[in-house]
Amino acid sequence: MELPFAESYKIKMVESLKRSTRQERTKWIKEAGFNLFNLSSDKVFIDLLTDSGTGAMSDKQWSEMMLGDESYAGASSFFKLKAAIKEITGFEYFLPTHQGRAAENVLFSSKIKEGDIIPGNSHFDTTKGHIEFRKAHAVDCTIDEAFNTTLDHPFKGNVDLNKLEEVLKTYPKEKIPLIIVTVTCNSSGGQPVSMENMRDVKKVADKYGIPVFYDSARFAENAYFIKLREKGYEDKTVREIVREMFSYADGMTMSSKKDAIVNMGGFIGFRHEEDYDAASVFNILFEGYLSYGGMSGRDMNALAQGLYEGTEFDYLETRIGQVAYLGKKLKDYGIPIQYPYGGHAIFVDAKKFLPNVAKEEYIAQTLGIELYIEGGVRGVEIGTLLADRDPDTGENRYPDLELLRLAIPRRVYTNNHMDYVAASIINVFDRRDKIKNGYKIVKEAPILRHFTVKLEKV
Repeated sequence: MELPFAESYKIKMVESLKRSTRQERTKWIKEAGFNLFNLSSDKVFIDLLTDSGTGAMSDKQWSEMMLGDESYAGASSFFKLKAAIKEITGFEYFLPTHQGRAAENVLFSSKIKEGDIIPGNSHFDTTKGHIEFRKAHAVDCTIDEAFNTTLDHPFKGNVDLNKLEEVLKTYPKEKIPLIIVTVTCNSSGGQPVSMENMRDVKKVADKYGIPVFYDSARFAENAYFIKLREKGYEDKTVREIVREMFSYADGMTMSSKKDAIVNMGGFIGFRHEEDYDAASVFNILFEGYLSYGGMSGRDMNALAQGLYEGTEFDYLETRIGQVAYLGKKLKDYGIPIQYPYGGHAIFVDAKKFLPNVAKEEYIAQTLGIELYIEGGVRGVEIGTLLADRDPDTGENRYPDLELLRLAIPRRVYTNNHMDYVAASIINVFDRRDKIKNGYKIVKEAPILRHFTVKLEKV
């Protein structure tokens, strides 16, 4: 008999989950202004809102917490993290930050000014928010295949080189401070970028003298997909692939709450000392001293250990395999999802799922609310709410894809939980023809509105 697949870890501690009734959930989501972010966690049964900071740390990571050096300057924890970052990414210089959006804030403060153009592959919400807050413009250069959810393309996160070069030709070099490549590309469905594409992006960037920075929150998952899908890398280790990936970048931002499997933390990596020096000023202003940058020593220790664990093949196979387990259950039932399955989440194609809901009534958000009411499962909208309003016209931006993201925390849920999630989505799918009305906004923030927006039923 062939041995079945089994997780590459065992469970040492558990946390209780609270069940609720449909009647309770209907009342709670209304009180939350129909915003899933506004729900308290005790009102959620299975929480797939995000994979950021929600993973389970290992025994070795918890041990490292006890060894943290909390010195203000020159802590040993800083040097432990510095060594791990250099070994895994190759970057000589780094600045610790308390999380990924803080890393973006520091880096962009040193790089971006009003009127600048920032090309990339489907910038994520905080990235675009930081760019537009500075009155600059994010330009999406993702390949067109990314927006066809049924197409089986191995690297839907790839940058379209023709689109990129058109941007670089159109605007003067002084207006393009950097190119951002997101690995894996979250907004297109957690889709990876190929090594060939990274190499080619760097060649184009060098031709025009523009630096390349990676949004690296899920870099290890990206490397895993390269190993499985790209010819010539099947015999490479994940860490060997990671080192080559970063060799085509001038720097990186990292939300360590994803692939480093910690609850809080981030950093910026630099190849060039002058970039490090420019950003250091803002790191001290916004985050803290250079050797802690908004992080405690214990958190830096856990992060360093997490970088090693997060780049182990067995761990990645288990983690990404669970995502695929849920994806296959949904796909086999005929539920429209972004295919192939992403690294950290399953993305449900809400336009195809709810064809009767108007785009002006926030299709993916409507689906997310229905899923919560059905089973107490919390996902997150990656659609019109997240796309925000056009900063010039004030009108809603309607993205090509309306997605409900089901982001799976690392080492937290079992496949029984995935079965429950699948059944909840299937139940909503079976009654989809009865869902005709969505929601309208009654209160919103001027930027990154999806976090705090309040809605009411149309």
